Amino acid sequence: MSIADNMVAEIFKHDKELPVVLTETIKQKLGISIGEFSEKSGIPSSTLYKILSGERDPNLRTFRRILNTVEEIENEHVKKNKKFIAVVCSRGCLDVLEKTTLDTGRDIFDIKEYAVTSMEEAMIAAIQAEKDDASAIVCAPIVSSTVEKVVNIPVATIKPKLSIASAIELAAKKTN
Repeated sequence: MSIADNMVAEIFKHDKELPVVLTETIKQKLGISIGEFSEKSGIPSSTLYKILSGERDPNLRTFRRILNTVEEIENEHVKKNKKFIAVVCSRGCLDVLEKTTLDTGRDIFDIKEYAVTSMEEAMIAAIQAEKDDASAIVCAPIVSSTVEKVVNIPVATIKPKLSIASAIELAAKKTN
């Protein structure tokens, strides 16, 4: 449940007072000042202070702006803190990926796919992954040493031991 959803539930389901819920949301959950919230929402700080002190109840339009701003700020925080590992390889390799996330016990990483069909595309994809704020890149052995020279994030090389063995067995079967 999002922070905005929790706000609505606390106010309307649990009958908590808006000033208490809104103050806690802005200062503790979002970790910003009233002035920053005012700037992001476009609601004058004097209006926000009156709402927070209980002097004034917001109209529906103002309440919507408050909720929308809370959602926007929360989404910014999630985007900034979301870590991912880029996997740069052919579509065929990406199609057999079973996981979309990886939990290391300390961090949770999303796995983001970058499908390529040539070495040049692999280099471009690796650079793009770094620009997209990837935490690390996984790529084929043929490009990994070059990728390591052009990016400033960790690079891991795919070691296709099992898939090579499977491909050899398939080739052998096709010879019959």
